[in-house]
Amino acid sequence: MPMLLADENFSFPAVVVLRQLGDDVLTIAELGKAGQKFPDEDVFARAVELRRVILTFNRKHFYKLHRMNTNHAGIFMYREDKNAEALAHRIHEKLASQPDFSGQLVRINRPNPEPS
Repeated sequence: MPMLLADENFSFPAVVVLRQLGDDVLTIAELGKAGQKFPDEDVFARAVELRRVILTFNRKHFYKLHRMNTNHAGIFMYREDKNAEALAHRIHEKLASQPDFSGQLVRINRPNPEPS
């Protein structure tokens, strides 16, 4: 499965669950950049260098970076989700759905609520 790089805003509890599911997740903090407001361009460049799929809540900036350069291992974007476990499971399921996300911008959507 593809390896992941979680940007500074990605939920750490979701990182923990992803790791429990067997996913290889590296965080910006583990790269020694915690609390430094590491620029998105640098996160993108580091992910390209490491061939890791980016996990980000910052859709606007990473969408722009993707449009400028599709030479990346993939970008997974999501809307804020307080349920870190559910988010991690959706990401894990998407990762399991195909072997490679190179050049792809993928939205990890929350399921629609059941109609009443």
